[in-house]
Amino acid sequence: MNILFLCTGNSCRSQMAHGLASKLWPEVTVYSGGTKTHGLNTNAVKVMEEVGVDISHHTSNLLSEYDHITFDIIYTVCSDAHENCPYVPNAKILHVGFDDPPRLTKGMTNEDEILNVYRRVRDEIKTFIERCQHTAN
Repeated sequence: MNILFLCTGNSCRSQMAHGLASKLWPEVTVYSGGTKTHGLNTNAVKVMEEVGVDISHHTSNLLSEYDHITFDIIYTVCSDAHENCPYVPNAKILHVGFDDPPRLTKGMTNEDEILNVYRRVRDEIKTFIERCQHTAN
């Protein structure tokens, strides 16, 4: 089974979901992509390291880079990606939105407060993945 987590910039939420799902769903091949690419978010990398998941080697990829892969499920993790998700043959597209840590922390200066926002979203994504029944049925 191939699963894709799709976000706008493939820098934070989709990357965290990719890392967590890869760890928690070893029987599934997991990808992440974006409708655009913004590069890997360093705060996302930091908070994932805290829970033993290394996403530092991930790259920010466009959905179009996966044209050769047949996806069973695509989870859109932000409203923009959900609204702009192109037709993907045979894929079940499910929306599960999470807050955008970079947007929520814009203008914040206290690193602990900033990382706490990222941690909260990371934990919400983890809870979703732990509860999710990833079947294409």
